[in-house]
Amino acid sequence: MKDESSQCILNNFQLENLRRHVYKSTGKTVLDPYMQVFWCWLVERVPLCIAPNMITLVGLLVNIGTTLVLVYYSSDGHSTAPPGAFIACGLGLFIYQSLDAIDGKHARRTGTNNPLGELFDHGCDAFSTVFVIIAYGIATDLGPSYWFFYLCCVCNFMFYAAHWQTLVSGSLHFG
Repeated sequence: MKDESSQCILNNFQLENLRRHVYKSTGKTVLDPYMQVFWCWLVERVPLCIAPNMITLVGLLVNIGTTLVLVYYSSDGHSTAPPGAFIACGLGLFIYQSLDAIDGKHARRTGTNNPLGELFDHGCDAFSTVFVIIAYGIATDLGPSYWFFYLCCVCNFMFYAAHWQTLVSGSLHFG
């Protein structure tokens, strides 16, 4: 029978780095002072029994669901969707971003913040990026084109580059 240490994917050095990891972010946007007030108000409305990863997951599912409504009406990327589908998609994106902004605040509030929760959050963000790009492509009538492919590549590269910078600098930069 193999011992448990040979079955571990991460070595001891990597596990120690994971234990010492602290999430840091910097940057301000024009709307940040106003949105922070809203997000602080919103996080206080979340019951303490709700897991932060559940907030992340609900936000992701809302974003996917509302984008799929838009895709239903414009599956070729050129058909005109009803205004309600665009409103729902925009509202879904706002809900997703709001829940994404408060999941970490809620984790710190409940004392459940950890590197794996951050990894789950950023993994959901990476997955959500695809759906934001699809909704943008439909809204701008790009359809299946080279410009749409270029947009997908650039957005995903920027997401990757921001997280690579975090690895190098130790801080995720916004704005």
